[in-house]
Formats: sequence, structure tokens, C-alpha cells
Amino acid sequence: MFLALTGARLDGADCLALGLATHYLPSEKLAEAKARIAQHPDRIGGILGELSVTAPPAAITHQIDKINRLFASDSYEDILAALEADGGEWAEKELAALHTKSPQTCKVALRQLAEGAEMHDFASQMTQEYAIGSRVVQMHDFIEGVRALIVDKDNSPKWDPPTPEAVTDDWIDAIFAPLPESEKWTPLT
Repeated sequence: MFLALTGARLDGADCLALGLATHYLPSEKLAEAKARIAQHPDRIGGILGELSVTAPPAAITHQIDKINRLFASDSYEDILAALEADGGEWAEKELAALHTKSPQTCKVALRQLAEGAEMHDFASQMTQEYAIGSRVVQMHDFIEGVRALIVDKDNSPKWDPPTPEAVTDDWIDAIFAPLPESEKWTPLT
């Protein structure tokens, strides 16, 4: 939830500490790892084990208790309320970051996480992702985000709806509605 909402970046040590990575390789070993794996794809684990080193301390671990506590809800409003109620410096920084984000996008991200966790195959996830994407790219907040961050670079997007409370369940349901059969994503066969 934290990563999806804030867009926080992880480095290799963070990925290893969170279980998103299995090995930590220094950047100067990446080319060798790729070449050796390409030659021996049946030895990936051994190659990575040989080239990996002890990771530096992961910065995210200093905040993991706060992340787990404050980003525990699947309700965007609850997360904002928890950050506000905490009042600590870290919580205030994350709250300020969230206030720059599109409320619609944040609610979509939370629902994607919840529904995606229930899907058991890649094709189902991609079908949903494609439907969401096909709708969102035509909506105000996507266009406004591109304008504010890429075109004009004024970093002052005007979201519509402007608040999390104004982004209704009906609004989000419309974004998540299945596409007509003729428009659905289908895997190449």
C-alpha cells in the first residue's frame, strides 16, 4: 500500500530486506551475471549466489513499523487519517506527499491491490489492468498529470475530483468495469 500510494523508490538493499529480491549484487557484477545466466539458465541460483555480496543496511527497515501501522487500511481516507493522527515527522512528510497525488489514482491503486491479490492468473490481472488503463488514460487526472509534470512542468496539477471523499465508489466501479468482449485484452496465442 505504501509503495503504490507514495511512489517511494526502493534500492537493492530495500528490495532484499522486503523479500522482493533473492540476492544482492554490486552493479559491476550485473553484466557478468547476465552473461553467465544466458549461458547456463539452469544454474541461476548458483550464479547469483556466487556473485552476491552482503547488502548494506536497508533504509526502509527504519520505517517498516510505521508503514505497517499507518498504511494498513485498504481505505485511502483511513490511511490519510492515520497519517494525520500520528503527527510525527515521517507521517507528516508522507501525508504531504500523498496530498500531491491524484485522489482518483490512489483509490484505483488500492482497489487494484485488493482485487489483484484475489486473482490467480496473469491473464486475469492483465485483463483488468488493460480495462483500467484504457479508461484512466482518457480521464482528467491522467491528462492533467501529464500536463503538470511533463508538458508545462509546473508541478501544480488540479485534480478532479479534487478530494478523496469526492471520488465515489460509483466512480471507481466505472473504471473497473469489464470492457466489452470486442475490446478486452487477450493474450497472444
